[in-house]
Amino acid sequence: MTDLLMIRHGPTMWNAGKRLQGETDIPLSPQGRTVVSAWRVPRQYAHYRCLASPLSRAMETARILGFEPEPVEALREMSWGQWEGQQISELRTRLGAEMADNEARGLDFRPAGGESPRDVQDRLRPWLNCLREPTLAIAHKGVLRALYAMASGWDMRGKPEIRLEDQTAHLFQTDDQGGIFVARLNIKLVGL
Repeated sequence: MTDLLMIRHGPTMWNAGKRLQGETDIPLSPQGRTVVSAWRVPRQYAHYRCLASPLSRAMETARILGFEPEPVEALREMSWGQWEGQQISELRTRLGAEMADNEARGLDFRPAGGESPRDVQDRLRPWLNCLREPTLAIAHKGVLRALYAMASGWDMRGKPEIRLEDQTAHLFQTDDQGGIFVARLNIKLVGL
């Protein structure tokens, strides 16, 4: 089994405005930099190889944490296509039943012109199959949710059994048959 410690990037202006970022390369906000500066990776994981989404908010988060990350394309956020920059609440109001039907599809939910969570899982599988050393990866909410769904069997319909909290790390384990398993969720990064 190989450890995979996942951390979501720090806050951005679009996070504060509840805007869908997807693959739009929004940097950390000044407040986001301050937030990440208070995080500490638990000592037992601090020597892990560090990888990150190539988007600036993930790369910068890793650097503030004291790592020099290797960019990995598979860790890029889920594409929200034409919906990037918009708010989910606005989309629900504007699209009504069409949006509700789409969200009810769970893993097959698809933003207009974007990726489904299942597409993200398909993108992640080859990368997961190559992990052979303990790894810390800085990524995005969509990537974390896709991994959690793979590891837990959650079909992304309704709420997950355990909510993945911000400003925490999530430990998964992979095996050499391509399996991924939940080891420990919501590991504190603040107050260590």
